[in-house]
Amino acid sequence: MITNSIHDLDPQLAANRRYWCGWAGARPDTDLPTYRTDIPHPLLNGVLRVRGRQLDDAIEEVKKHLTGSRWGWWVGADSDEGTAEGLLERGAEQIADMPIMAVDVTTVAEAAAPADLTIRTVVDPVGMREYVEAYAGPLGITGDLGIVVDRELGFAYPDVVRLAGTVGGRTVGTCTLSLGTDVGALYCIATDPAFRRRGVATALTREALRITSESGRRIATLQSSAEGEPVYRQIGFDTVARYRLYQLPE
Repeated sequence: MITNSIHDLDPQLAANRRYWCGWAGARPDTDLPTYRTDIPHPLLNGVLRVRGRQLDDAIEEVKKHLTGSRWGWWVGADSDEGTAEGLLERGAEQIADMPIMAVDVTTVAEAAAPADLTIRTVVDPVGMREYVEAYAGPLGITGDLGIVVDRELGFAYPDVVRLAGTVGGRTVGTCTLSLGTDVGALYCIATDPAFRRRGVATALTREALRITSESGRRIATLQSSAEGEPVYRQIGFDTVARYRLYQLPE
């Protein structure tokens, strides 16, 4: 069933669980969806919700799976009430506060992309390496990027579209679109620092929204940084909820 409201959170949260679990081939719709890639970044290893579970039991189970990786615990509207407070009581630290933003793609006005920007879809190993290298720095992914490339190439779901923005043949911006649920979900929106403030990320985001609309979906969603929130508002996104990300002591 295609959702028609940006305030319908369930499909947006389901899309987020599915995307991140896709990195590790994990099950997204359990009461404790947990995924591990061993890429040293707290978004790429973690638990996406806890529902109907005793928190101490959930923590014990999660730690068995994730200890030794750098991981985060997502808390949103799909987690049990009191989860954030319970994690803080057990020594967790909040490391991020991420606005969940959504837009009705039928309301987004058309706009021209930068004249020197070419947008292409990435599917091949060479292109994927360039794609990962383009978003790794801006998103804070360090170390050997080979495992990141391998995870992208071996992604659990085929319904992910990776859009690379190139200038003079160089990949300078990225945007990943997941079409695995009844909303379009955007991730890995990043721009090379040398090409910022030129409309690259905006053009990639708009292209992802166009593809979302062509697929028959009406709503698109993303998780923003605080810095990105006003940029997405200019496109037409509204903030509809928030995720908080926590780290527990080992």
